[in-house]
Amino acid sequence: QVQLVESGGGSVQAGGSLRLSCAASGYSVSNTCMGWFRQAPGKEREGVAFITTGDGSTGYADSVKGRFTISEDNAKNTLYLQMNSLKPEDTAMYYCTAQRKTYYCTGTEERSFPYWGQGTQVTVSS
Repeated sequence: QVQLVESGGGSVQAGGSLRLSCAASGYSVSNTCMGWFRQAPGKEREGVAFITTGDGSTGYADSVKGRFTISEDNAKNTLYLQMNSLKPEDTAMYYCTAQRKTYYCTGTEERSFPYWGQGTQVTVSS
């Protein structure tokens, strides 16, 4: 059974940083596609960052490019999202996601990710 458990959310002031973690069990973070989505109140869920862990290639939403970094630690079987220069508009519930074992990401839409964590709240105050 695949389980993804996020942690690291919290409340910070604008300009601050947070690092989200996603511990995987029943699923290996090596040689696969994983990502982070977020959903703000009253808004649709959006993809934030994606990684093909086999070759380390990454992709980011324009709104977070240059501020967020997605990475993984195979030894800890954990996915991360380093978030710097946070803005109030980054306030949302953040979800860790994973595709069925695949070397390359087969799409970045929600429907491409069957495995989801429960989410961790990030709140950025101005």
